[in-house]
Amino acid sequence: MTTTDDVLDALVRTTFEVAGVLTRIGGEHDLSLTQLRVLGILRDRRARITELAAYLGLDKSTMSTLIARAERRGLLTRGKNPNDGRVVEVYMTPAGLELAKRVEDDIRHALAPATGRLDPEQFARLVNLLDVVSARSSRTHAVPEPTATR
Repeated sequence: MTTTDDVLDALVRTTFEVAGVLTRIGGEHDLSLTQLRVLGILRDRRARITELAAYLGLDKSTMSTLIARAERRGLLTRGKNPNDGRVVEVYMTPAGLELAKRVEDDIRHALAPATGRLDPEQFARLVNLLDVVSARSSRTHAVPEPTATR
């Protein structure tokens, strides 16, 4: 019988393994884990700095510094919200999108040995279970849904 402790142990162990992969790959692209997370969030959406800060558990000034650093690298830019010109949002540049795609490919390749052991039914079950677990996070909905507008 699986206990709550077994689930907690499996989640923590998996988190450490995945975080290790992300940290290594981020480092290969001169990105911290937090910068990598920002690129992952913004790859298909625009967001306010305050939304990103809340989602990542950072204060606004720290988030602004991270965004400014990514802007200097040409990965992110700021612009007015197309529906409300008073709102400034952060979004990916073409260079940022290209880097995010390379990083995603590297992550997929690095995790393939683990995910490749799953048959299609297990894979689908894992995705569904992880969606259930992550939906309980208080920060899940802090960043707006993806938008098609750039």
